[in-house]
Amino acid sequence: MSYQVLARKWRPHHFSEVVGQEHVVRALSNALDNDRLHHAYLFTGTRGVGKTTLARIFAKSLNCETGVGSTPCGVCGPCREIDEGRFVDLLEVDAASRTKVEQTRELLENVPYAPSSGRYKVYLIDEVHMFSDSSFNALLKTLEEPPPHVKFLLATTDPQKVPVTVLSRCLQFNLKRLPMEQLQAQLRRILEQEKVEFEAPALTILARAAAGSVRDALSLLDQSIAYGGGRVLEADVRTLLGVIPHERLHHVLEALATNDGSALMGIVAQMAAEAPDFPSALQGLLSLLHRLALAQVVPGALDDSEGDAAVVEGLAQRISPEDVQLYYQIGLTGQRDLPFAPDPRSGFEMVLLRMLAFRPADGWSVTAPAPERQRCAVPAKREILAKAKAAPPAEGSISDDWHRVVEAISGSLGGMATQLASNCVVDGWEGDQLRLILLPEAGNLASERTVERLQSALGDYYGRPVKLRLQPVGSKPLVHQAPAQLKAQERVQRQQEAERTIRENPYVQALSAEFDATVITDSIKPID
Repeated sequence: MSYQVLARKWRPHHFSEVVGQEHVVRALSNALDNDRLHHAYLFTGTRGVGKTTLARIFAKSLNCETGVGSTPCGVCGPCREIDEGRFVDLLEVDAASRTKVEQTRELLENVPYAPSSGRYKVYLIDEVHMFSDSSFNALLKTLEEPPPHVKFLLATTDPQKVPVTVLSRCLQFNLKRLPMEQLQAQLRRILEQEKVEFEAPALTILARAAAGSVRDALSLLDQSIAYGGGRVLEADVRTLLGVIPHERLHHVLEALATNDGSALMGIVAQMAAEAPDFPSALQGLLSLLHRLALAQVVPGALDDSEGDAAVVEGLAQRISPEDVQLYYQIGLTGQRDLPFAPDPRSGFEMVLLRMLAFRPADGWSVTAPAPERQRCAVPAKREILAKAKAAPPAEGSISDDWHRVVEAISGSLGGMATQLASNCVVDGWEGDQLRLILLPEAGNLASERTVERLQSALGDYYGRPVKLRLQPVGSKPLVHQAPAQLKAQERVQRQQEAERTIRENPYVQALSAEFDATVITDSIKPID
């Protein structure tokens, strides 16, 4: 018996065997089992995801001798004939080869006649978007008033080219690309059934190359088995597809992290000796950068399908998140420009050289010099306590240094009491009573419990009982600023200085000129 390619051998013959299209299978099964059949169905989706396969299973379900239902027997005459492609009442047409209106009319002229042997006459028109306008008009006339014994199953990879008048007369099902994990699982299942030796990383490469298409994945699997002499090994698959080993891409990022241009060009030379597909190498680098970003922002989302999660996590710690985002953006731009390069290798090299050239030499952490402090350093609490016990505080010094007092006691106060103290200005002392003027914006902070906590902390600070008297801002002008006001003023000054430093940075200016970039002011934060 001659060899049958995997894409045909493992083509589903029942709805239960279809992988990754559960939403379509469920809708069709319910329609068949509940006798709610439409006269025209449109299956859309990229190549190799199961459009014509589902249409043929649907045709079997309509014509199975056991009756209309979602589980055709698969052994009766109509079922076997449909599987073998010789059922007379299933008319499969490739619209790309029948674009003339005369051919379409010839195809549809037998629509009024009853099926020869089956229950329904089924028209399966593949790539229906290739019909001409005249052909669509001829089809539309039939779709408007179809006989009850006819079903139309249309399939297309480009539904935008199908006239809306035709779309409106069909039930449309959009078949999705299969996720890489689901493709890997399907390939593993088939290889285990075929008793073919394989390595798991090879299946990852094949699934990624198939880009969601089951048929493409099985075709690539066939090629890999032939190339590997009956085995599917990672090294063989990489060589067959021209895929760069991920270790090489790890080395690329390591060279970028150390700003080592010589090492970077050496790695490219090693890659060139392996006859790689440089556009695919750039895609692989972008995928690796995406995984680095995941490791930095959402560590739990990092998968280990490549078996290199530990290496990726190490690179994520060595390369700043800003550099990862910069490299990714440069890589995307380079991917667009790669077809215009003199040759793929030089285009790939230029992308890496841009990553080196536009990476800030000192990283992205631009420290804005802090404005000169308007207060002295906070002395140790023990020192202050000693001075306080030796002599009562003078009113002038307490007013001037209230911000130091607040900093010294904030560790024992808690949030609300610290905010209360920070929004007060000292008005003076009357014996053991400390008068504080409370700023209007902090009036809701002066609860009884919060005032008691502040009063207790001040007593500990001065080493003697302190009574607080809080009063609102009156007609008396404030001589001093509250600690909160001082901090706000300093934040504004430091933010302005940070923004100026960023704008004057030569690397930022180069990025702005090269990529028409704009500095997002809200993203600039001064570093303490």
